[in-house]
Amino acid sequence: MMVALRLELRRARGLILWLSVITVAYGATIAIFWPIMRDNAALLGDYMKLFPQGFLAAFGMEGSLADPGVFFNTYLGSWLWPILAALAAVMLATRPVAVDLEHGFLELPLSTSLSRTHYLLASVASQALALGILALVTVLGFWAAATAVGAPYDLDRMLIVAVLAWAFACAIAGVTSLVAVVTLSRAIAAGVVVAALLAMYLVNVVAQMQPDLADLARLSALYYFRPTPIIDEGAVPVGELGLYALVAGVGWLASLLAFRRRDLAA
Repeated sequence: MMVALRLELRRARGLILWLSVITVAYGATIAIFWPIMRDNAALLGDYMKLFPQGFLAAFGMEGSLADPGVFFNTYLGSWLWPILAALAAVMLATRPVAVDLEHGFLELPLSTSLSRTHYLLASVASQALALGILALVTVLGFWAAATAVGAPYDLDRMLIVAVLAWAFACAIAGVTSLVAVVTLSRAIAAGVVVAALLAMYLVNVVAQMQPDLADLARLSALYYFRPTPIIDEGAVPVGELGLYALVAGVGWLASLLAFRRRDLAA
């Protein structure tokens, strides 16, 4: 199993490396603008009053952009990380079964003493590790650049944000793994998961903009990814972490059970 784990990590390193480079470059560039937001907070506040409150809330701008939590959520938390997490999770979770089967590679490891359970378990472990690295690099890359320009971001709170970001990505990976095992197709699995995420994004936006539909936001995975109270208040999102962990765990466990019985010739 350790050999399979090392192989999966080796195959994941290129994807994680380039996504890390992109997110660090973007995060550092955005962080540079925080002093401008701070110095022009009043002007920005007057400008944002022109927009409906529900519209601003839908895109993470619930307060002043000079506020550290709002600034992070607006430029990273509400859109960049969901995209990165979905991209990485789909690419990693569909490779060990769907892609390897399509390329004729899957028969090779399964023809050895390595069981199906251990093979997929190694992939699950590599997914969790790779997504954890990406979440940590994304958050800490931004934190380093932001603190360098004087932004008041607490390291401990940012580490909690990184854990929440990791849990969010793992939830996507768990569901994707199950769909990939059931369909044996990266295209179908990616389409299903991306369509579900887009639908949840739209539900979350509409619910924020229409107070009468506010309860619908709880149906969206994005609703529970809220870095702002962590950064500004030091809140620990126990419930959100538990929910993401449950989804990830159920998805990965179900994929392991399904893979043991899956007819790969179907």
